[in-house]
Amino acid sequence: MTYASVRIIRLEHAALSAVLRSIVMLLEQYRKQGALPDFATLRAMLFYVDEFPEKRHHPKETELLFPKLRAKTPLSRDLLDKLDSDHASGERRIRHVEHALLAFEILGEPRRAAFEQAVGQYVDFYLAHMTLEEREILPLAERVLTDTDWRELDDAFAHNGDPLAGHVPDRAYNALFTRIVNQVPAPIGLGPAL
Repeated sequence: MTYASVRIIRLEHAALSAVLRSIVMLLEQYRKQGALPDFATLRAMLFYVDEFPEKRHHPKETELLFPKLRAKTPLSRDLLDKLDSDHASGERRIRHVEHALLAFEILGEPRRAAFEQAVGQYVDFYLAHMTLEEREILPLAERVLTDTDWRELDDAFAHNGDPLAGHVPDRAYNALFTRIVNQVPAPIGLGPAL
């Protein structure tokens, strides 16, 4: 049986992965063109990463899903600790990328490489993090959690409201998501997912 929260987690991971990979693709396109990037679009995409995954998705994993798993089984405790540590460092990591973007925007070309490196490290970190959750933690959760656990998780994750993961958008975010969807490179286009 696939639980709603597992489906939502996977959809949110897919949306985040698309945004992160799109940032990398946009930077490659701008570099090949010898042009500066559209900084406003990059800021919007990084704001999305900070606003949704960091503030809505991760807290529910750390505060709800992981404690339920720890209470049910001793398996994967070290991995859960690592994932919790990843979540705890997420805000610092995204601030580092946002600062590198600001430096690139203000100081220009001499800061391009540092920004691209910061983005590359963040994307690699985040994709590896999501892979661990999907390959190790979600299958374990499906094996050991009860229907009551799943009802609580399903209810909590249903309120994340990430439009890029197929939820009805909060009107306050309409401009943000329109900008992201209209600017991402075609191979990863997010349009159909909305």
